[in-house]
Amino acid sequence: MHAPVINSILDRIDICSYRYAMPASPDPPRRAGRRLDRSRDAAILTATLEILAEVGYEATTVDAVAARAHTVRATVYRRWPTKADLVVAAVGQLGATDTVTAGTPDTGTLRGDLLASIIPMTADEQQLRIDVMTAVADAGRTEPKIAALSVNAGLDPWVQASKSLFRRAIDRGEFPPGDIDTLASVIPTMCVYRIAVDRLPVTRAFVITLVDDVVLPALRGRSDGHPHSHPSLPGDPS
Repeated sequence: MHAPVINSILDRIDICSYRYAMPASPDPPRRAGRRLDRSRDAAILTATLEILAEVGYEATTVDAVAARAHTVRATVYRRWPTKADLVVAAVGQLGATDTVTAGTPDTGTLRGDLLASIIPMTADEQQLRIDVMTAVADAGRTEPKIAALSVNAGLDPWVQASKSLFRRAIDRGEFPPGDIDTLASVIPTMCVYRIAVDRLPVTRAFVITLVDDVVLPALRGRSDGHPHSHPSLPGDPS
């Protein structure tokens, strides 16, 4: 089964995307010497994503990326020494462009904040992300850097943003204290699974169902205001 994937990508309002403000991926390390001209970076990373979506990771080449970006392979290698580094940077850039630049929403309710994080996206934008995520998931089975990307860079920014929204809701008394570490991963993980494994769009209705039927009831806990208790299972620490 495919590993959870990337950075920063979720979707749509009929074709909508579920994402939060996320920090952009750091620039690759610079070598000593002449200062790099970063003006070509965006074109190179965009070309990488397009080719990755079209032909998959194995068939993606630095030569093809350079040609589509109207540059030379040396320019690419000065920035990213391997194809895996290039793909990691490209996926990170895709996540950065999916951020909500105005910051995390503050509507006064957690439900409002979560729904305000659903951002419209076109069919072509959605399909690019589905294809990229599929390619990354496939490559992650054999390429360690891509596997690390799919597990770490893909979900963590969304999970951290969810935690901040949940903490704010708890602090203002909207919900009792609960296991936000677990709940913060529910929507990002389910959305990534739907795109990367099921290869289906994440519609607004899908996200609303997760919010209303899973996350909010879990945060509310039992009707007496106390969190749910769980029976001990064999092997659980005492």
